[in-house]
Amino acid sequence: MSDDPIESLPPRSPVSTLPLRPRLLVVDDEPLILEGLTRLLAARDYDVETANGGCEALIAIGRQQFDAVLLDLGMPDLNGNEVLRFVADRSADTPVIVVSGDSTIDAAIRALRGGAADFVRKPYEPEELLRRIDNTLTRRRLEKENNHILQRLQQSEKWHRFLVNSSPDFIYTLDCEGRFTFVNDRVESLLGFRSEELLGQHYSLVIHEDDIARAEHVFNERRAGDRGARNIEIRLKCNPGMRRPRLMNGRCKAVELTATGMYDEEASPFEQRFIGSYGVAKDITERKQAEETVHYQAYHDLLTGLPNRALFRDHLGLMLAQAKRTQKPLAVLSLDLDHFKVINDSLGHTIGDELLLVVGARLRQCLREGDTLARLGGDEFSVLLPTLVSRSDVEHICRKIIQVLSKPVYVKGHEIYVSVSIGACVAPEDGDMIDSLIRQAEIAMYQAKSQGRSRLQFWEAGMQAPYSERMQIEADLRRALARNEFVLFFQPQVDTLTGEVRGFEALLRWWHPQRGLLTPADFIPVAEESGVIVPIGDWVLRQASAQMADWRRAGLPPVRLSVNISARQLENPDFVDSVMRAVQVYALDGHQLELEITESLLMRDFEANALKLGRLSASGIRLAIDDFGTGYSSFKYLSRFPIHTLKIDQSFVQDLDREENLSIVNAMIAMGRGMNLNVIAEGVETESQRARLQQMQCHEVQGHFYSAAISSHEATTLLARHARGFGRAEHQVAG
Repeated sequence: MSDDPIESLPPRSPVSTLPLRPRLLVVDDEPLILEGLTRLLAARDYDVETANGGCEALIAIGRQQFDAVLLDLGMPDLNGNEVLRFVADRSADTPVIVVSGDSTIDAAIRALRGGAADFVRKPYEPEELLRRIDNTLTRRRLEKENNHILQRLQQSEKWHRFLVNSSPDFIYTLDCEGRFTFVNDRVESLLGFRSEELLGQHYSLVIHEDDIARAEHVFNERRAGDRGARNIEIRLKCNPGMRRPRLMNGRCKAVELTATGMYDEEASPFEQRFIGSYGVAKDITERKQAEETVHYQAYHDLLTGLPNRALFRDHLGLMLAQAKRTQKPLAVLSLDLDHFKVINDSLGHTIGDELLLVVGARLRQCLREGDTLARLGGDEFSVLLPTLVSRSDVEHICRKIIQVLSKPVYVKGHEIYVSVSIGACVAPEDGDMIDSLIRQAEIAMYQAKSQGRSRLQFWEAGMQAPYSERMQIEADLRRALARNEFVLFFQPQVDTLTGEVRGFEALLRWWHPQRGLLTPADFIPVAEESGVIVPIGDWVLRQASAQMADWRRAGLPPVRLSVNISARQLENPDFVDSVMRAVQVYALDGHQLELEITESLLMRDFEANALKLGRLSASGIRLAIDDFGTGYSSFKYLSRFPIHTLKIDQSFVQDLDREENLSIVNAMIAMGRGMNLNVIAEGVETESQRARLQQMQCHEVQGHFYSAAISSHEATTLLARHARGFGRAEHQVAG
């Protein structure tokens, strides 16, 4: 027996209008996808035609009839939803299977409501797609045969019973008192009743209790012909003594009911004697299950099964209305796991997901019946506490949450300890607007994190100010590039033996129109978080390259210029090309440009970073490790990167009087020299520090002892003095 569901069916009835080889139309704007689908379907003996976009699809549908259409949604010329509408208007009996990379719930809902027979998300398993196609074609064939059956119901009784019993739908007749006088064989597979069990029984025997009132109008239908009831949704009860797999709730089936009144044909035209009703019930259980699944996914977190942000907002709105009536306060909690990113990065997202499931289960144990727990995303949860007596209720619940989550979690052999920071606000005391309450709880949670984590913080007036300021900084940052408000300063890097300037580190400053000159500490964290750092970083690269080109044209001695690289820049797929463009546009010698990357950033995506930095090093660009000694890397890993310079972090340099720090710095310098790397000590502020570093054979130093960061004009003047023989006697090169 064939495994193919189509091939395993009995021979088609002579009335079928489907061809021996089902004809399919595949619509997609990706040639590779079209080619792959064509090969897959042709191997199953389908007659396949393709359309490279929505417009070609409309032409093909207008030219010929297809048994099914496989349709992509996102196409540049004419999207799939428009094609779906065209098919519904022109070829209502042509089933459309949407095969789309758009995995959002809204896309699935729109497609199903637009008339799609099925929705398959890319990427798909080939066997699953073939099964969906086979099932759709089977349903289409059965529907066509059923339509033909209905057209021939007026023929002989023998044909009538044969065809009706072959229908995929439940067909019945009732007498004028609502008792079954005929049911076809489909009732047994649909509801688990044998036909003889229902004959003579009132229709209410199979109606779900909640649908009795609506069923009365349909099962007692007296209107005939086109005026009869059509496509009325009713739930039918299953035989409680029969095992029915895959039911909606184990007890009932959803059907669409079409009914019409029957009248005695032998009565006179003036009598119109009503003798009962005739109906067809189409099983829509699978469609209802799909709709319920889509609805569930729209309002729940798929990992934990908890309500998501949308459902949490709905619950909060209802509870706020109830709180106004009962005059009892409610609380909104925002919970965030402390250092969860470390767990994800070190143990992997699979362990992280398992941990979130455990956390969700523990949180449920701490809450009362009627409280709402939701997962808003990542490691952020929210809790709604209605009908409070006082704030002490919130404190009691939060203490319990902190205590329960402090116990170790065991996931796949790992013993994990987590803590949680909680922010809370109380309505109506802190307001009665849904989004404001959620935002205030989040701000209070961030405040709890800033004050030591693993604690509860209630919302207080004034907490909004820092976050409003941050939003203002982000808005100003997005305009700063266009307004030319950024400027580069330069801090010299000086040879410890000769006092000569070997290079500069380019340092970004922001001339804010209201706040004056800002250092990176005032705005770089916001730029990093918002993503604005990427265009800012590109500007720094171009500006630094232009400055070196100016120095070259002025005949000044060549020096190295170091530029700091952020995490967002390095992760950007265009990073290497943006650096190479800057070098090429200004015709620079790559050895004069040095990119500074922190030790921790280098280790974030080891393999990808090694590949990018290798390409840059091959083109002659130098690479430096900034803040060396503060991260978690080792010389074993660093040796796999094409590094030229190590920069010892100023935290070690500024405390060289301690024997422990002195030994660490000495070891760093020795290992750097052993790897043939240039070593630069940052933060040199005293003669004592300079002397000790020189004694340890540190190549170069930078810091306020020699010079603070200076403007481009001052740096140009310094290089000119250097060209005239400026040397060690004037080691303090700038104020």
